[in-house]
Amino acid sequence: MELASLRTFVAIADTGSVTAAAQRLRIAQPSLSRQLRRFERELGLTLFDRTERRLVLSAAGHRFLPIARDLVTRAELAREAAASLREGALSAVVISTPGTTLTDVIAPFLATWGPDDPVAQVWEELPSEIYGALARGADLAVGTDPPPAHLAHVAVATLPVWAYVTAADPWAARGSVSLAELIGRNLLVLGAPQHARTALDRALAGARLAMDHAIEFGTPEVAQAVAAAGRGVAVLSDDPRFDLVPVGIDLAPGALVIDLYAAWPASHHAAATIRGLAGRLRTFSRQRYGITTPASSASPTETAQHHS
Repeated sequence: MELASLRTFVAIADTGSVTAAAQRLRIAQPSLSRQLRRFERELGLTLFDRTERRLVLSAAGHRFLPIARDLVTRAELAREAAASLREGALSAVVISTPGTTLTDVIAPFLATWGPDDPVAQVWEELPSEIYGALARGADLAVGTDPPPAHLAHVAVATLPVWAYVTAADPWAARGSVSLAELIGRNLLVLGAPQHARTALDRALAGARLAMDHAIEFGTPEVAQAVAAAGRGVAVLSDDPRFDLVPVGIDLAPGALVIDLYAAWPASHHAAATIRGLAGRLRTFSRQRYGITTPASSASPTETAQHHS
């Protein structure tokens, strides 16, 4: 069943004559008449009762018309959608990110979007699955590991990992503590897949140190709640809760941090739009946290253009 035949049938039904339909569709009248007869033979139906002056829908034609009209409308919508895709439009965007990044970075960022921005949907993923989600339909992935080389990406921000203590803790008046000091405390940490825990484990391995006393939690909110109850030091990259005081963790050199990246398929039809969103995320993160992107990373424009 050809779309042209459906359009012909709908046009004749709307106008009541082959002549008027031919004018609407800008097709020669004899050609339109032949197309209608072919279509009726294909369906095995008489769609119109022929009178002397005009064509009148038959009973079968009346029942078939809503179906044909729906198919024609859907085809037009599909054509418009394809044109929009060719132009790089993005009416909706799916973002893949870990839970902590979702809560402290992505959700506040989405709150700044306006009516002209795409509708956002967020998939909360384990850190190991962030970039893999792009193969499952996500448009933009925000994670802490450097993205695979085949993905276009930008370096969004460098985020500190904090040692959270109560205001009454002796560390609350200090700007930072060393790893050696940290491992002497009762530590409240997340499970190994989470990026703050991964950064801590790597730092301890590099310094040949190990945690003496640690309790693992599934969510950063609970870890901070337990820290607020005075039961230990929460080692997290989240924003502070429960009036906890963030204390930096010193390394040699620098501090314990995690790097945040935004990545997307280089061949994505809306790569330019996604690159713009990633650049806005970088600007937002700098304004919100007063931090910069990793010194070793290229600027958003340079990296995205290189991979796109």
